[in-house]
Amino acid sequence: MGFRKKNKSPPVLSHEFVIQNHADMVSCLAMIILLGLMFEVTAKFAIMFITVQYNVTQVLDEKSDPVNHYQYGPKDVATVFFYLLIGVILHALIQEYILDKMNRRLHLSKTKHSKFNESGQLAAFYLFSFIWGCSILTAEDFATNPTFLWEGYPHTHMVFQVKFFYICQIAYWLHALPELYFQKVRKEDIPRQLYYICLYVVHITGAYVLNLHRLGLVLLVPHYLVELLFHASRLFYFSDENKQKGFTLWALLFVIARLLTLTLSVLTFGFGLPRTENQGFSLAEGNFNVLTIRMTCLAAICLTQAWMMWKFINFQLKKWREHSQNQALKKKAVSPKIKPPKREPTRGGAANGVVKSEDKTSPRARKTKAS
Repeated sequence: MGFRKKNKSPPVLSHEFVIQNHADMVSCLAMIILLGLMFEVTAKFAIMFITVQYNVTQVLDEKSDPVNHYQYGPKDVATVFFYLLIGVILHALIQEYILDKMNRRLHLSKTKHSKFNESGQLAAFYLFSFIWGCSILTAEDFATNPTFLWEGYPHTHMVFQVKFFYICQIAYWLHALPELYFQKVRKEDIPRQLYYICLYVVHITGAYVLNLHRLGLVLLVPHYLVELLFHASRLFYFSDENKQKGFTLWALLFVIARLLTLTLSVLTFGFGLPRTENQGFSLAEGNFNVLTIRMTCLAAICLTQAWMMWKFINFQLKKWREHSQNQALKKKAVSPKIKPPKREPTRGGAANGVVKSEDKTSPRARKTKAS
């Protein structure tokens, strides 16, 4: 009797090997960058990956302390790359220690398993980003003074929290592209995920580069709240299909968020920026306040919101049709079965070829009666 063959580990650098060990490989690369801080020769290169660059110190008054602000530049690419690696590591930790354990308890199908992992990862990110964004906005005067969205444009100087927030946002959505390969996302789901990943990268990077970080931050926070509610509702739905109340609240907030986004965008690009003093185009000053760029940004936001509303309407119609079909099936199952009608006897008392006599007396009584 032969021995059983043990499952061999995949060949080194094969697709399966990279997928199984991608978190360890990325961790090693991040550790190499961190170890570069220990040596004087490599420290100036390693610090470019880890810390936020382009620090600008401003002295407002002689009595007040100097204030540190930040600008953007080419070195931000290195910083984004490092935090992209951190995003891959955190993604793997959440998947292994939280989502995989929950999946084993729920025993989901392959389709639901993939959607559960997607919603779990996005819900964690949206929750973290929403809290972080709210903490930044509390320091601003947007609630009492919405004109801060365009006053003093171009907003070339950012506080540390704002710049680091945008660096992490861009890094996260860029890290989502290789995760499509690492997580073995189904081919049917790849186009849908590519659409929204690319939209996030384009819009967030555009707001960062065009010095519209104030508007971008104000629009991201309510949008992340709506998306957080949707993915949290989907997680509860996978655990118990009767828990669907969250989708109703999400549908209401989704429409409100779209209207809020369109209102603030039209207000900023249509009325605010055209009336500011700094009009013109200058790369050196970071000024992009010209009609072409304003209309391009506004058109991009409006088209994105229209596309999202179209997807939302189709989603709601699909759910409504499924609900109608389920209700129709339930009614058929509950309704009693209709009994077939009784057949009436034919003329002459014949039914089914048998002649029936209306006289119910016995044969002996009929004989005596006849005699």
